[in-house]
Amino acid sequence: MASDVTYSGYLDLDRILSAQHPASDAHDEMLFIIVHQASELWLKLCLHELFEARMCIQEDRLRPSFKMLARVARAQGQLIQSWDVLSTMTPHDYSTIRPHLGGSSGFQSAQYRMMEFLLGGRNPDMVTMHEATPEVARELREELDRKSIYAEVIALLARREFDIPDEILARDHGSPWEHSPAVEAAWAQIYRDPKEYWDLYELAEKLVDLEYHFQRWRFGHLKTVERIIGFKKGTGGTPGVPYLANVLKAAFFPELLSVRTAI
Repeated sequence: MASDVTYSGYLDLDRILSAQHPASDAHDEMLFIIVHQASELWLKLCLHELFEARMCIQEDRLRPSFKMLARVARAQGQLIQSWDVLSTMTPHDYSTIRPHLGGSSGFQSAQYRMMEFLLGGRNPDMVTMHEATPEVARELREELDRKSIYAEVIALLARREFDIPDEILARDHGSPWEHSPAVEAAWAQIYRDPKEYWDLYELAEKLVDLEYHFQRWRFGHLKTVERIIGFKKGTGGTPGVPYLANVLKAAFFPELLSVRTAI
């Protein structure tokens, strides 16, 4: 009976609120754990919305996808703000926690990697770090065999009779998207006449908004790491700040950026 449902029971709060297990007596470890756990919950919501949005785009049902993509952008706002909370941790605070982290790192987040893959930031080598969890590695590999959201959008442009070369449509889904002059030309046609192509124009802007927020999240990560550990290596073995700075250079939807110069 619905009348028997309680707030705590419905949300399974007993399990959620007992899922924090500090490995030290450092006061700030609770902050560190909760910020990352909350981020994983927001990532779970983002994936829930993005998988459904991709299906809508495949079926040329764009209006429902707009709500989903807009919701992801707002959830990304929560992820961005999480760095503001974590940045209250000082270098000394973090030094009391770091020895207890071992080789664990946010770099190992399977949900973050899946979101990257969904948006089109694809590098098959990144699956390697998830081999210890075969189910996760399998899901990531399966995603690499599917079209990313952006690849589905470009396929939609072709179905709408924009001039998209066959080699673009048949490209390897597992590799990063590379800029195409033909795709940029299609977007230029849309951006020059938004009234004629309003739904595609709105879809493009929703994607730009997604990338904008994703890059803000990455930048917040970079600046928080820089503020707390400087240029030390990350716990996962990455170069830390230099690695994060390099990732910022990658664009998910390159033609949607370059078209702004072209029109």
